[in-house]
Amino acid sequence: MELRKGQRALIMGLAKSGLASARLLSEHGLSVCVNDRRERATPDDEADALEESGCEVVLGGHPISLLEPRPDFIVKNPGIPYSVPLVAEAARLGIPIYTEIEVASWLTQSPIIAITGSNGKTTTTSLVGAMLEAAGKQPVVAGNIGTVLSGVVEHVRLEQPIVLEVSSFQLMGTKEFHPTMAALLNLYPAHLDYHGTFEAYIDAKWRMFANMEKEDVAILNFDQDIIRNRAGELTPEVVWFSRTAEVATGVCIRDGQIVVRNNGETTAVLAVDQLALRGEHNLENALAATAMSIWAGAPVAAVADTLRSFTGIEHRLEFVRELQGVSYFNDSKATNPEAALRALRSFETPIVWIAGGLDRGIDFLNMTADLARHVRAAVVLGQSAEKLMRACHAAGIAVVRQVADLDEAVRTASDIAQPGETVLLSPACASWDMFSSFEVRGSMFKNLVHTL
Repeated sequence: MELRKGQRALIMGLAKSGLASARLLSEHGLSVCVNDRRERATPDDEADALEESGCEVVLGGHPISLLEPRPDFIVKNPGIPYSVPLVAEAARLGIPIYTEIEVASWLTQSPIIAITGSNGKTTTTSLVGAMLEAAGKQPVVAGNIGTVLSGVVEHVRLEQPIVLEVSSFQLMGTKEFHPTMAALLNLYPAHLDYHGTFEAYIDAKWRMFANMEKEDVAILNFDQDIIRNRAGELTPEVVWFSRTAEVATGVCIRDGQIVVRNNGETTAVLAVDQLALRGEHNLENALAATAMSIWAGAPVAAVADTLRSFTGIEHRLEFVRELQGVSYFNDSKATNPEAALRALRSFETPIVWIAGGLDRGIDFLNMTADLARHVRAAVVLGQSAEKLMRACHAAGIAVVRQVADLDEAVRTASDIAQPGETVLLSPACASWDMFSSFEVRGSMFKNLVHTL
């Protein structure tokens, strides 16, 4: 879509993406109104700065009156439900409703490498960025990883690839979004409180491929039937990654080596036991990142060097400290049960598990086999605490404590843990019942551990 001076844009959500979108569109001569449900603070630096730049700012709710005069389009924060009356009325009137990545993508011709999945997005995005950096390609890493695309898109040179982490929420608001390479890492039930059904969630993820062409590349997980069976719908070339099978085109494992297979040739990258990251889930992330980077033109040596040195990202299986023979790990980014299961499976030592957070209607009973295998004791908190307690009891875990907050959780876990064990914060839940983000939760956990 071409942006034109004088167009009216309504930005819903005064968060990082909303601020960046407002500034970008205002700089392009659009008439911008920024709306958020929060009340105006005193002082309010964000709102004041937007008004000084010529934007209108409406706080304290989402009044339907903002649709008069009618905006040409809406840029909606991904976290705002489509059921909000203002959004629903805009949809009824046929007003286009986009998310920030859609609008920002209109303003670049640089190749976009988009990455999504239920788990592993941030680690894989960071890995691809590091691999392409090692290859001398000077990538720009942005999206759901923390750097808003709208804030950097106009500073990206044509030859620089944009490595973009994208969520199902963001993808629902895309129409013309066109990555030249896109990776779907995995699919597990997640965000069903937002999407309603698993099928709707899958369809949101699949929108990433909607505008891709034959010369583009889709990187897919061969090990999931739900992905493999739908690959035939795609227009772009399909490149697979697999932890369990040898694929004809893509990246897999042979004789303990990560290998690239293409055009009948097999090239070794490095031995699996040389990976710096731990856990089978990170092996999958490494395979996906290798496929993306190799097909994006990175030499094997740069990929191998990165896999040997990349130790992970903050809040994802992040080692915090060892105290009196007990290791403490921060996995606050595990905001759903599958992510927590992957973390639990990464340890051979008995685990004192800290879990709990926003109740999204999950009963956690599908975790019992792994809980019985890996968890010696559990400390639960938040809205989902009672459901987690039931799952732990079903798994036969004898020591289960419910606590009021994270401070008490850390102290309780420390009291319970024995030398040679691991205290693992891997909540299996979103943070929003007690914290503004998983980052805040993880940072507080680390601070509390360091004060023990």
